[in-house]
Amino acid sequence: MIFLYILLGVALVGTLTSTIFLGLTVAGFFKFLSEARAARKALLDIKHFPPVSVLKPVHGMEAQLKANIESFFGQDYPNYEILFAADEADDAALEVVKEVSAKHPQVPCRILITGKPPWPNPPAFCFSRMMQVAANEILVTSDSDVEVARNYLKEVVAPLLDPNVGMVTCVYRGKNAAGFWSGLTAIGMSVEMTAGVLVANLFEGIKFGLGPTIAVKKEAVRRIGGYEVLGVYFANDFMIGHLIDKAGYRVVLSHHIIDHVVNQKNFQKMWDNQIRWAKSTRYSRPKGHLGSGLIFALPFGALGLLAATLMGRPLLGLILFGAAVLNRAVESWLVGWGVVRDPVALKQFWRYPIRDLLGFIVWAASYTAAGAVWRDSRYELQGDKIVLRKNKETPVPGT
Repeated sequence: MIFLYILLGVALVGTLTSTIFLGLTVAGFFKFLSEARAARKALLDIKHFPPVSVLKPVHGMEAQLKANIESFFGQDYPNYEILFAADEADDAALEVVKEVSAKHPQVPCRILITGKPPWPNPPAFCFSRMMQVAANEILVTSDSDVEVARNYLKEVVAPLLDPNVGMVTCVYRGKNAAGFWSGLTAIGMSVEMTAGVLVANLFEGIKFGLGPTIAVKKEAVRRIGGYEVLGVYFANDFMIGHLIDKAGYRVVLSHHIIDHVVNQKNFQKMWDNQIRWAKSTRYSRPKGHLGSGLIFALPFGALGLLAATLMGRPLLGLILFGAAVLNRAVESWLVGWGVVRDPVALKQFWRYPIRDLLGFIVWAASYTAAGAVWRDSRYELQGDKIVLRKNKETPVPGT
């Protein structure tokens, strides 16, 4: 019986902490809306936008790749170029790039063949190579699985007109391009990830980057030592924001929302990606990642239902479980729809409690062996600095 009381106590504590987190998310929601209104108002006063270089690594065919690339060529922006980088000249994605580029001759486009990345972090190497040839002082880096609206460049570049701002990043909604497992990842992006960003922004502002979009000044990248310093880090998006903040620049969260296309066709692909992201957070923000185990609601609600039922108090168990489901439904509506406008989070909010339970399992699994899978490579995380190396022969930037 004592053991059941302990389980019930854990459930009550978890219910309390997840409720507190929901309250913080509400406060972060209102702060985001206030900042978004101010940003939209300021945007109306901008008469001149500086030229921009968009940097996009590609790697093979991806779900709706053509539509993703097309969205970048269709920008309502006066002066920009797009640079694409691939490891090999025969990369299938390049045929799509060439096809779309030919339809938009008004947008300057260049393709770089970088060869196999000699650094442990492939995107950092691609960005370094593209920065060397980029014509403009403002760089917008973006993944190939991202789709954007026509006003994307204007809205993410606008904050960089402030001389104190060195970097801008965006939250995003998950766009499911596959089935059930992919959908769990997508709603996690829209709700769980965004809620964490809102709370971080509430307490200390943004001091990190979110990989699907990072707009940055070349001078800020040079100040931190270039993309070379990111070449050995697993979470290069987190680190660039962290280092730019430490260099004295402001990092700004844009009010623009982008689509992050998710195409995880089976459980294994979903699991590998979730573990990779979770371990990235574990190593980049160890204290915050540890504490995030208390923000989930469904695991504690389910634990409360089990413990209270075994103690002969099923009504109490149902109340705890019901509170957990309601907590996640409110977060899905508030964040998933209220911030990123994901229709799935509004109409199929029941998916998020399932995702919440999965998220807790992934969080627990992130404390297993220090290995991760990305694309076709397996990485080993070493030490407390999220350093990764493919193998002993992999050269490290600066060595």
